[in-house]
Amino acid sequence: MKKVKAWIAAARLRTLPLSVSGIIVGGSLGNFYAQFHSPDVLHGICCPPVWKSSIFWLAILTTIGFQILSNFANDYGDGVKGTDAHREGEKRMVASGAISPKQMKIGMIITGIITLFIASLLIFQAFGNDNFLLSFVFFNLGIISIIAAVKYTVGESAYGYSGFGDLFVFMFFGILSVLGTYFLFTKTIHLDLLLPAASIGLFSTAVLNLNNMRDIENDAIVGKNTLVVKIGSKKAKNYHFVLLLFGMLAALAYTYLHFEETKQLLYTISFLPLLWNIRTVFQNKIPSKLDSQLKIVALSTFLFAILFGWLH
Repeated sequence: MKKVKAWIAAARLRTLPLSVSGIIVGGSLGNFYAQFHSPDVLHGICCPPVWKSSIFWLAILTTIGFQILSNFANDYGDGVKGTDAHREGEKRMVASGAISPKQMKIGMIITGIITLFIASLLIFQAFGNDNFLLSFVFFNLGIISIIAAVKYTVGESAYGYSGFGDLFVFMFFGILSVLGTYFLFTKTIHLDLLLPAASIGLFSTAVLNLNNMRDIENDAIVGKNTLVVKIGSKKAKNYHFVLLLFGMLAALAYTYLHFEETKQLLYTISFLPLLWNIRTVFQNKIPSKLDSQLKIVALSTFLFAILFGWLH
């Protein structure tokens, strides 16, 4: 029973709502588009809500698999390098000895295989037998996602140790997640979708930035050169403000371009805790106190995704 709890802890369930936020936005917008470009609409039959779509749920499961794989890899990579020996926040399983490095490696391999299988089902459901090229592209994107999840902290060239983690989160949690899911539904891409995709990406990067601000002292000691370590706490706070501000502005810009009804702005409720978070970050003087703020920004992003997707 203790080992099961250790694996659940290593999976870091609190990160999962943030990881699926891009799927919710991309799936909702894609389903909305499909409703008005489907032959069934001409006969008065609307497409089902996005939550009734098998593509949506397979995309959710695939993303959860990638996130858990990333969490396992992060636990393993930081654990074997000694990065987590004196970290703040949640205890890590490899560093604490609850899970051995060999066991974590096996867990990563199993998770990667299961996730790739689910991703294959998703690709077949979306493209069938008639779009081999698209299936090939998306399958390779799945392989790249697995490699990227592992290389974040594993190996001598782990990019999470050289300040490129922010770019990874922005691209995979935001741009690829939203646009990729939208494409699975519609087989099209529109450039204005970069706005909501950027919102998710920027909010997700803000969560990582909070994590790195919390760990700045330990990361600097062990040589984990995150962007926060490189630019310092003061500039990291300004950077955090820019991430959240432009994330909110991008969403508002998309709504302005496409919708006129006031109710479409109901999602701005999710901005209130983000604004409060900005205030809290600027007032913070003890990095470890930022741990509770990660959950606030992550759940606010999840709420934004649900409301934005539902209203659009």
